[in-house]
Amino acid sequence: MKVLHVTQGYAPALGGTELLMQRVSEELVRQFHDDVTVFTTDCYNGEGFFTPDAPRMQSGWAENNGVRIRRFPVRRGISRAARAIQEPLFKYNVPFNQYVRALAGGPVIAGLTRAIREQPADVIAASSFPLLHMFAAARGARQSGRPCVLHGGLHPEDIWGFRRSMIFRTIREVDYIANTPFEADYVVQTGAPADRVSAIGVGVDVAQFGRLAAAEARRQLGLGEGSVVGFIGQLAAPKGVGTLIRAMPRVWQSDPAATLLIAGGRTAYLPSIEAQIGALPDEQRRRVRLIVDFDAALKGALFDAIDVLAYPSGYESFGIAFLEAWAAGKPVIGCLRGAQMNVVADGRDGLLVNFDDAPMLALAIVHLLSNPELRHAFGETGRRKVLERYTWPHVARRFRDAYQRAIDRRTRS
Repeated sequence: MKVLHVTQGYAPALGGTELLMQRVSEELVRQFHDDVTVFTTDCYNGEGFFTPDAPRMQSGWAENNGVRIRRFPVRRGISRAARAIQEPLFKYNVPFNQYVRALAGGPVIAGLTRAIREQPADVIAASSFPLLHMFAAARGARQSGRPCVLHGGLHPEDIWGFRRSMIFRTIREVDYIANTPFEADYVVQTGAPADRVSAIGVGVDVAQFGRLAAAEARRQLGLGEGSVVGFIGQLAAPKGVGTLIRAMPRVWQSDPAATLLIAGGRTAYLPSIEAQIGALPDEQRRRVRLIVDFDAALKGALFDAIDVLAYPSGYESFGIAFLEAWAAGKPVIGCLRGAQMNVVADGRDGLLVNFDDAPMLALAIVHLLSNPELRHAFGETGRRKVLERYTWPHVARRFRDAYQRAIDRRTRS
């Protein structure tokens, strides 16, 4: 099978979608000897689509682990200009504001639709909305008469990002991969044909986690001997890092020796995180460890070191950090919001709390820190779930099955 993947970023870019498309691409090559090409941007993250001084990668062709990669330069000026006017247009619901929002999010790439149209492939697949390359993938497939499969990663709670008729129209024209049944039901309710929607999810490299005892991982990271509450993920405002910081003073009342570990990729929200940590009293501030842009090789030790993952995110289409924590045998805390309720089995492999509810989050953390048997039971249940459903070979196989169904449907029609 010849596959063209179109995505906003690709390794060494960091992020859930970036990791998903990398691992699916590499697994298709490894397991099935498929011919896989990736079209992506020259940016390290989405802020690079509109930030003038954001670092770039070298544009052009490269190859890694059998996957051919073409990085396209992003035109930041258009997105920057759109961001300057989109807020009032959205606030007052000006009819065309969804298109301005799309330009504001980017990535604006000259010639991408044409390149997709001309690239040899049996199927064109892209991830993720609401970004512009998704529409380019659908157009390029339509113009060349080939099947298109879109992995949307929708966060229905994010009205600015995902409440757009242009997204729903595009989904109705293609085959669609959702991360959870919650997302699948949502797109069917917006008009997508149910027989063209699959719920698959994301994956994790289990061998990367659980290799170190917690004490050894903490020694390597210099975390000391007390309990460790961890947030490991993108350091963005919607991820709930601020809620976790506000929750920790209540946790420290119960467990003064506990450490808060915050680790993840840099975003524009980082100065706010640093300011919130800096506003804590001296004794509490010394109990916080912030690690920014850590090397991928360190991820396993980070999850091995924690007692509980507190990931109180507001907008998740899945939440790969939950899988990573479970792979390390650790319990998780998520939010009673959207897709997370399909991922975390409340009371079985983790706990779910109200979004932006620091007192409720603190109670959940204290409950788990004070119950080691419950932590162990939750972690082991989560690890079994990962091994059964969410390893990369399993996920890639299900993606390929969705691609084959789209090819077969196009052939019949």
